[in-house]
Amino acid sequence: MKTTLLFGLLLLLSFTILAQDDKVTDEIKQLFDQQQYDKIISKYTSKADAYPAKAVYYMGMAYYMKEDDQNCLKFMDLSISKDPNNAYPHFIKGKTLQYLNQHHKAIESINQAIQLHPKDGEFYSVLGDSYYELNDLDKALQAYEKAVSQDNAPDRAYVMIPQVYSAKGDDKNALSSFLAAKNKISKETDSYITVLYNIGLFEYLNQNYPAAEQAYEELLTLTPNDFHTCAKLIQVHYARKEYTKAAPLREKLYVAHSKGLLQDNLQDMFCFDQFKWNDKLIQVFERYAEPEGKLYYKHIFYVVNQKGDIEYSIQTENSPISIEQGGPKYLLGMRKGNSHYTYNVGVEQNFNYEKLKKQVIDILDEKIKPAASSHPSK
Repeated sequence: MKTTLLFGLLLLLSFTILAQDDKVTDEIKQLFDQQQYDKIISKYTSKADAYPAKAVYYMGMAYYMKEDDQNCLKFMDLSISKDPNNAYPHFIKGKTLQYLNQHHKAIESINQAIQLHPKDGEFYSVLGDSYYELNDLDKALQAYEKAVSQDNAPDRAYVMIPQVYSAKGDDKNALSSFLAAKNKISKETDSYITVLYNIGLFEYLNQNYPAAEQAYEELLTLTPNDFHTCAKLIQVHYARKEYTKAAPLREKLYVAHSKGLLQDNLQDMFCFDQFKWNDKLIQVFERYAEPEGKLYYKHIFYVVNQKGDIEYSIQTENSPISIEQGGPKYLLGMRKGNSHYTYNVGVEQNFNYEKLKKQVIDILDEKIKPAASSHPSK
């Protein structure tokens, strides 16, 4: 009788403890869902040893969201010690190690998560990220492809597969993978924008200009103020010699510049054409600014070698003297090293681009000689 009574009391106590544990876990999860991370940390973490693994996991997640990597690792390790069979603490530990650039350790933790839960596409995608950072491209590709074979395949894996191919120098498979990703990713996501941009870029480099135009135009319907794409579409129109189609896009960039909306390399100028000359790439830029009464370069033809270095430039240079005398607004000049050359080639403000491009090529081929030069001391 006493034995039966004692067993009943122990059983009742176990149920009571389990109920209390569940209650604490639910409370912490509810606070986590409400993004009350500081409250979780201040109220519960000091007694973490007494709480169940899942509750400790949410404490670690609070630190994760606060970007407190060391405490996140501490609480994920505690959760794992309480329940090593939950995949998610291993996974979050792996992601945190990634942020700390400890990719070999991250791979160990993520693989542990995969062993426990082998059907989660996000696990494989994050595993691919670490291999990618370690430049182990074959293993990265394998992980990303495994990710997209799962039911909950993340968008990132679809985007990273073509990036791995590109890093391997396989542009053909990079493009085909971007095209495949376009049919898998929701149009409502940033990843879809990334895919469209890269499709346009690869098609442009392949000189498949209609396909590039289609990709960029679709992108601009989704994000009309994507000014980098505006510049890319201008290049497509110039490659097809459709200069009138480029005009409203150029005007859009000028308006955005006047409103201070442009950032990075678009702040001062934009590339509107690219073409090959011998083994060099010629990139053509246009500056927005036209400072009154000052000398400035307006259209700049950069000569880029195979290493990606700018060797020199040919540009339209405003000529106040020429304008005063009723002549053209610009003269062609060259900047090469510490030397400057001026050519007797006038360029009107509303110039014919095909004519200007031919004149620049004639200078490159040394068919047009400079009329003057200067070599200022350094």
